[in-house]
Amino acid sequence: MSFLSANLSCLLQCCVYVSLLLLPVWTSAINEDIDVLVILPKNNSYLFSISRVTPAIEYARRKMRSDVGLYSGFNFNVHYDNSDCGNEALFNLVDRSCKKKPDLILGPVCEYAAAQVVRMASHWNIPVISAGALATGFSNKEKEYSHLTRVAPSYLKMAETFSAMFHHFGWKTALFIFDDDKEERNCYFTLEGVHNILHSEDYKIDIFEIHPKDYRVDIEEIIKYTYESEVIIMCAGANVIRDIMLAAHRRMFTSGTNVFFNIELFNSSSYGNGSWKRGDKYDAEAKQAYAALNTVTLLRSVKEEFENFSVEVKKATQKAGVYGYEDGDNVNVFVEGFHDALLLYALALGEVMKNGSNKKDGAQITHRMWNRSFEGIAGQVSIDANGDRSGDFSVMAMTDHEAGTFEVVMNYFGINGSIQVLPGFSRERFTLKDRHRNPFPEHPNKSCGLGVSAVTGIIVGALLGTAMLISFYFFRKNYRITIERRTQREDCNIGKHRQLREDSIRSNFSAA
Repeated sequence: MSFLSANLSCLLQCCVYVSLLLLPVWTSAINEDIDVLVILPKNNSYLFSISRVTPAIEYARRKMRSDVGLYSGFNFNVHYDNSDCGNEALFNLVDRSCKKKPDLILGPVCEYAAAQVVRMASHWNIPVISAGALATGFSNKEKEYSHLTRVAPSYLKMAETFSAMFHHFGWKTALFIFDDDKEERNCYFTLEGVHNILHSEDYKIDIFEIHPKDYRVDIEEIIKYTYESEVIIMCAGANVIRDIMLAAHRRMFTSGTNVFFNIELFNSSSYGNGSWKRGDKYDAEAKQAYAALNTVTLLRSVKEEFENFSVEVKKATQKAGVYGYEDGDNVNVFVEGFHDALLLYALALGEVMKNGSNKKDGAQITHRMWNRSFEGIAGQVSIDANGDRSGDFSVMAMTDHEAGTFEVVMNYFGINGSIQVLPGFSRERFTLKDRHRNPFPEHPNKSCGLGVSAVTGIIVGALLGTAMLISFYFFRKNYRITIERRTQREDCNIGKHRQLREDSIRSNFSAA
């Protein structure tokens, strides 16, 4: 009995020692403070302003605290600084880092602000996760953007949608129409990705650039380029798109000889509500024109948790005095992305700490976030081996021509490059019809031929002109003979004078 008691006592002591040895590890995993710097604009005209994104980040923090797991004990201390979509993003990062560098940076979204911040963070070995920085240049992660992870699909990922459609429908040529404000250049960067993909696949591409400050669209030039291209891909303000579609409709380019696309990745909900409508005298014509317009946008989730998330975020946003969501709208991809960013970082940090490293190993944490999938608020999120999210996109088209409303007719899934057609899909709207026609019709809605009276007038005019030329010819010939005969009968001095006059007449007829 005493032997058994002694063994039991020894076993208990061993358990206590093991527990004491493991306690620091458990404690550090559960109570890790992480300083997060969110760099976004304060201006609420941006879809990714601080006021719009903050509720999503707070939602993620609460979710992780309530979950049982390794990252449930992570304490995220979140600080917000204004990016102003410009140089202020870098200035605020440097100012804050003079006291203490953050462990994680969320944002910026705007390309020029993100470029500076990501370069500095990569140099300082700080992970950066953004739902923006979507331009093609950020795909190069070898040097200056080595610590960037993108949790929203880049413009290159969106471009794969067009590549798949060009292959599927057999299109060969494209015209890009985009506005370029020379400042944030959102449309420029959007179509840059499409250009890079299609150009690498040897499709013929023409480019027409619009300057928003000028606003006036050069319709004649667009007509010229449109005639030479099969697929028209546009990225511009809503009013400019409407003007272009009206001009194209009046020139009969919406009758199936061209396929029109508008890219509206982040605010497509308006297309279900009649984006053609302005309450002016052109509404009926615009509705007809928009029947030929297809809109490429992000594929949105119908996951129940995402619906609840959207409701809660919208309530918090409105409580902060920020509006902009229509009834039934879900939050945009930026808000969704920054929620998922915090989850992704927690997963990667947990794995790094489990392997004996810590939150200061930015490079290791970054690479743990790459080439993996996890469950985000709207569904499965897949990050590729280059640290970029794979994207799923939808094509919307007008399916109710009476009401002028749009719905999704086709989906593209980036993870496997497949196209899914939906019940509203019509292959006819994506199939090009005969393109042999006059490229510059002056009055497209009227008869292209000349009337009978016009043809008769031309013929009669030509006959009269010919008769007059013949009459002049014989008159000239007869007049020359008369002068020559009279000249022979004149004396020498008068003859010289008449000869000069004859030369003058000959010269005048020659000129005539």
